[in-house]
Amino acid sequence: MKQASFNSSYILGISFISALGGYLFGFDFAVIAGALPFLQQQFGLDAYWEGFATGSLALGAIIGCIIAGAMADKYGRKKGLIMASAIFGLSSVAMALAPDRNIFIAFRFVAGIGVGMASMLSPMYIAEVSPAHLRGRMVAINQLTIVTGILVTNVINYTLRNQGEDAWRWMFGLGLIPSLLFFIGALWLPESPRWLVQAGKSAQARTILQRIGGENFADASLTTIKVSLSGNERVSYGHIFRKAVLPAVIVGIILAVFQQFCGINVVFNYTPRIFSSIGVSQDGQLLQTVFIGGVNLVFTILAMILVDKLGRKPLMLIGAGGLTILYIVVVRMLAAGSEHVSWYLLAAIGTYAMSLAPVTWVLIAEIFPNKIRSTATSFAVLCLWAAYFVLVFTFPILFDKLRDSTFYIYAGICLAGFVFIWRNVRETKGKTLEELEGVMMH
Repeated sequence: MKQASFNSSYILGISFISALGGYLFGFDFAVIAGALPFLQQQFGLDAYWEGFATGSLALGAIIGCIIAGAMADKYGRKKGLIMASAIFGLSSVAMALAPDRNIFIAFRFVAGIGVGMASMLSPMYIAEVSPAHLRGRMVAINQLTIVTGILVTNVINYTLRNQGEDAWRWMFGLGLIPSLLFFIGALWLPESPRWLVQAGKSAQARTILQRIGGENFADASLTTIKVSLSGNERVSYGHIFRKAVLPAVIVGIILAVFQQFCGINVVFNYTPRIFSSIGVSQDGQLLQTVFIGGVNLVFTILAMILVDKLGRKPLMLIGAGGLTILYIVVVRMLAAGSEHVSWYLLAAIGTYAMSLAPVTWVLIAEIFPNKIRSTATSFAVLCLWAAYFVLVFTFPILFDKLRDSTFYIYAGICLAGFVFIWRNVRETKGKTLEELEGVMMH
């Protein structure tokens, strides 16, 4: 099968539209960093409420993963993406209008439901519509839109910083615009051909596969999809812990948890707190979020170039090993009160952006067998969001007590992650989703 037979513009178009869920994920993820200094003044947040206001997004995302897993199997991937876009838009407006702390946190929780749905469905959908030789780069588009959302949101936050005590309301309310774009785009998307085959709609699946790669690609794909789905039964969370699929599921869950426990997201979410500890002004703190967003974007593009060339495992090892070393340096720089710590934090962001951030999503989207993919992906992403909640909820409390030494904890976790990846993660580049079933289940 020649790569030239593939409709690259069509594949790229539907991948980008699906990945707009990633943009909104990046928006909701980043907007809190710029808004926190204003929210602390408006609602009098202490360390506990600061962590809970930040982490409430993750609690909603856990519910969103559960909803998305069930919805993706019963109604398809497309309807789940449409629902996620609607939740994003409504919650953005509601957070902007929130009159008190509790209502704000409640609607940030609702926003998390949309984030959780999109974080599971977008990469899974892209993986299912992409040919094997393009899949890594296409799934990495989701991470590209996430980091684009982070950068654009950080720039907007910085621009709005002098607009008075209600600046944070504009920060959240502007999320309505990309939400509407995502909603309109999702209406145009075709359904996942793998879900259509599972739902007994092989003719519709063939039409979409033909548009993706032509007649021969459609025939070959339909045959392998049907074989992988033979003996299909209703899948529950219990099915993903069966012996035959357990190796792949364990790897996916541990990678998902490690992507959060590696600690880098405290830099994204708590940039102002970290830099205020060494005396940087509020303007300087918000400017650092812009630099972080820029570095994040550049190195994510680098990851997209490397993921299908260098491979998944080498990038994951670079990420885990690099962060271990950089965190130790960050501790020393923070302890010395040096503003040069920003260079090492930017290096850590760059290392994460070209490795653990995008490649974890690629692996989660591709290592699970067809029969259990939506359920297993849902559970892995659920674990990811649970780990994110623990990380961002505990950081303000840990940083108040341990200060710079908090990063020693993350260095230790990264070292353990390096050992796990070295011993347990297998290379997946260039293989079809069906071929990977044999690789990952042994």
